Amino acid sequence: MRLIATTLAATAALVASVAGAMAQDAAAGEKVFLKCKVCHQIGEGAKNAVGPVLNGVIGRKAGTYEGYNYSDANKSSGITWDEATFKEYIRNPKAKVPGTKMIFPGLTSDADVDNVLAYLKQFGPDGKKS
Repeated sequence: MRLIATTLAATAALVASVAGAMAQDAAAGEKVFLKCKVCHQIGEGAKNAVGPVLNGVIGRKAGTYEGYNYSDANKSSGITWDEATFKEYIRNPKAKVPGTKMIFPGLTSDADVDNVLAYLKQFGPDGKKS
């Protein structure tokens, strides 16, 4: 009986570990980012485009990337991007920041949200991958 309980616990831990690893897959996130790349750049040499550069976005105060003309809604949102806030925003930008000029309808898949976040988190403010 103890062996079965130990085996079940080990299996549960393995499944949780694999699920956690799959929850944020930067390589898969790079593919999801193709939807974002229409408006945003990331990496060394990135420039503002229709949307601001996303280098170092996690930890950055909303509406502050130099040289980008943000909406008043974004500048005055009071948001500092952390994982939870980013996830909420990327699911439905206009609901999180009413008045944002971001026209993207949002990502609906939990996996896509987690993966694009993993991809973005790789890039520091200088655009270099960590």
